Parts: sequence; C-alpha cells; structure tokens
Amino acid sequence: QVQLVESGGGLVQAGGSLRLSCAASISIFSFNAMGWIRQAPGRQRELVARITGGGSTNYADSVKGRFTISRDNALNTVYLQMNSLKPEDTAVYYCTADRAMTKYWGQGTQVTVSS
Repeated sequence: QVQLVESGGGLVQAGGSLRLSCAASISIFSFNAMGWIRQAPGRQRELVARITGGGSTNYADSVKGRFTISRDNALNTVYLQMNSLKPEDTAVYYCTADRAMTKYWGQGTQVTVSS
C-alpha cells in the first residue's frame, strides 16, 4: 500500500516562504517521478514541479525561480521549497508519485498566501 503524507502547509503573508514535505510509505526509488500539483477554487489543476528518479526537475512557468523541488532518498521524502509567495499561489497542494501506469496522490495540504 503506497501512502503519501504531506505536511508544511499553512497561512503566510505575500513575500514569505513555506516548505512542503511529502513522506512516502515505500522507497521513493520505486517511483519514476514525484511531483506537486495544486488546485485552487475556480482554476485548473496545475503541475507545479516534478522530479524524476534521476534527479531531473521541471517547473511551471508561474513558479520558476521561486520554487524548488528536491528529494531525500534516505528519508523517502520529497520537498517543495516555496519562496516569494504570492496570493495566486493559494491552493491545495498535492504530492504525487508515478509508478508504472499508476499515479498516487497524497491527501493535500492547504497553502494560503495573504496580500
């Protein structure tokens, strides 16, 4: 049973920072890639950042230069460091993991950025 547990969301003022964590119940070497997807009310779901097993990363244009995805293989954890946060970053952030033809999802963590 694969479980992804996010933490680190919360309320922050514009310009502030947050770090999200995603702890997997199995070795993250099992996954082809892991990432963060966000969903805001009234907006389309957006892939924010993704990291492959080999460490390659890609980001949505809206977060490039502000967000950084990283992984700690020993802790089976993926992180999303979010700096210079903007009100439009407000959303529920979901950790995802891809293995074969299956995408696993965490329960989501709320990030709210006040202006």
